[in-house]
Amino acid sequence: MSTSAHLPAETAVASGTVTDRLVEANQRYASGFTDPGMDARPVLRVAVVACMDARLDLHAALGLQLGDCHTIRNAGGVVTDDVIRSLTISQRALGTRSVILIHHTGCGLESLTEDFRHELEDEVGQRPSWAVEAFRDVDQDVRQSMQRVRTSPFLLHTGDVRGFVFDVTSGLLREIDPTG
Repeated sequence: MSTSAHLPAETAVASGTVTDRLVEANQRYASGFTDPGMDARPVLRVAVVACMDARLDLHAALGLQLGDCHTIRNAGGVVTDDVIRSLTISQRALGTRSVILIHHTGCGLESLTEDFRHELEDEVGQRPSWAVEAFRDVDQDVRQSMQRVRTSPFLLHTGDVRGFVFDVTSGLLREIDPTG
């Protein structure tokens, strides 16, 4: 049992984990929260697939407000089977029509290889079922992600799929031509 369990709540948070700090922030947030009266359908009927990198503030960078879009994030912003699952639900059950893909400069996946999986297998004795999806050329990886969305048999709306690279030093998006 952690020592913070025996301390007053204020002391536990002050000396506790990051999660404790976030839960405390949520309590402050909830104390002034009012239900915005929205449903789960995004107002702009768009889904954004992006990297999980902490430097990407997607709502600010795209001028989005709460309720405007569905946001799907993972390492690299890669279109995996799980992203296709989320996009399928987003389109078929919740009405989205457009997909925006956002990778970024300086992505950590550019410095990894599939050897990462082998290293994990050596360490834990089990090979991960998932691919790392590492890449060397961010533009080409955006093109590959656009192609995966456009060719998925599960997605109804593949006519408005656009891909971008976000520059983490300037904040600007650079659109990627799908044909290279």
